Amino acid sequence: MASISFGGLGNGIDFGQVVDQLVKVQHLPIDALTQKKATLQSKLTEYGSLTDKLLALQTAGDKLRLTTAFDRSSTAVSDPTAMTASAASTTTPGSYLVRVTQLAQSHQITNKAATAVASSTTDIVSGASATFTFRVGTGTNQTVTLSDTATLQDLQTGINDLGAGVTASIVNAGSDTTPAYRLILTATASGASNGVTIVTDGTTLDFANSGGTGGVDTLQAAQDAIAIVGDPTLNPVTLQRSSNVIVDAIPGVTLSLTQKTASAVSVNVTRDNGAVKTNIQNFLKAYNDIVTAVNKDTAYDVTTKTGAILHDETSAKGLLSQIRQALSSPISGLSTYSSGGEIGFHTNRDGTITLDDAKIDAALSSNYNAVKSLFISQTTVAGIAQRVSLTIDAINAAVSGSLTSRKNSLTGQVNSLTDQISRRETAVSAYEERLKVQYSKLDSLLRQLQGQTNFLNAQGK
Repeated sequence: MASISFGGLGNGIDFGQVVDQLVKVQHLPIDALTQKKATLQSKLTEYGSLTDKLLALQTAGDKLRLTTAFDRSSTAVSDPTAMTASAASTTTPGSYLVRVTQLAQSHQITNKAATAVASSTTDIVSGASATFTFRVGTGTNQTVTLSDTATLQDLQTGINDLGAGVTASIVNAGSDTTPAYRLILTATASGASNGVTIVTDGTTLDFANSGGTGGVDTLQAAQDAIAIVGDPTLNPVTLQRSSNVIVDAIPGVTLSLTQKTASAVSVNVTRDNGAVKTNIQNFLKAYNDIVTAVNKDTAYDVTTKTGAILHDETSAKGLLSQIRQALSSPISGLSTYSSGGEIGFHTNRDGTITLDDAKIDAALSSNYNAVKSLFISQTTVAGIAQRVSLTIDAINAAVSGSLTSRKNSLTGQVNSLTDQISRRETAVSAYEERLKVQYSKLDSLLRQLQGQTNFLNAQGK
């Protein structure tokens, strides 16, 4: 508040200070409300942080509660220069042999050297107009119509604009001093069934060899990939595919072929227990973040006899209790493992959980499916990850969630205090103005009386 000043009496009384002190007294309840509001806002901030941590735990649990998310597979190829492999999560572990005898190629042709032109802007239409028609495989005929002044570039553009499975490019097959420009046509899809056929060519390039001196040069044949799967000394299976990416040679495995092989290449598919273990560790870390935060926010210092921001908040301790129960309680209906403790979960004194590396490694190696059953959602059983996820959903439910209700209550209190503080600030401001007027009048009156007193004293001398 702004300080005011009056002349005061000769005895040194400053009515400005009097007004300031009276206003400060009136402001004390507002200061208390402001402090209460700040405390409530701090609680809201902490609950917001807890909400984020709950969602982080739920996200970590999503990698464990579904079969497709829980399972992890890894692949190893004995000759990665020949092929790469990736496996779906449900792929059965095993070792396979693959030999590549042929790679798939896209058909690529060009006009004969005899019909090359000196410039890409050379007129290639000898008559009033011309058409160039081609097809890919057994597809429909595709036609480019050219005017009498059309150039090699115009034909290239016309073919590419069709987007009909062929890409046209221009190359100088001659030299800088003696250029010889030719048009290259490349099928966008590989495979023997995607060959490019020239139906008609009314240009001087004469792809169709209607004049007897033209025709095509094949730069790359249209061919399929050929892979032999299985032991070559037994009864391997030969696969012929139009693409070098083969998805059905090994169930659940995608092979990307890059070169031919002289002998069979081994493709090993294994279960990636390391990735599963990492997901479990991340799940526990997200849980521990919540435990640590609640412990800190609800702590009480016996020395200073002061509590942390959420010390008196039952909601914080309540939500942690619910999450702890969802994570730690035994899962009914399971035989091999029914709780986290059986696979290496260890609860520390502060409530956080650590994972015994040796125990979880042994469990994943010997009883992988049992570990999976402990976490995932099944028809009649909700595993640890699923149960934690459902608990978080309940805590954060829009209408009935305990955390949501508490945050809504705090928000309502903060809004109410904001209104109260605003009203009281207005009242105190009005009170201050009244005091200023009253003491200003009093100061003026006392000045007059002091003046009269001084006058009378002067007359009596």
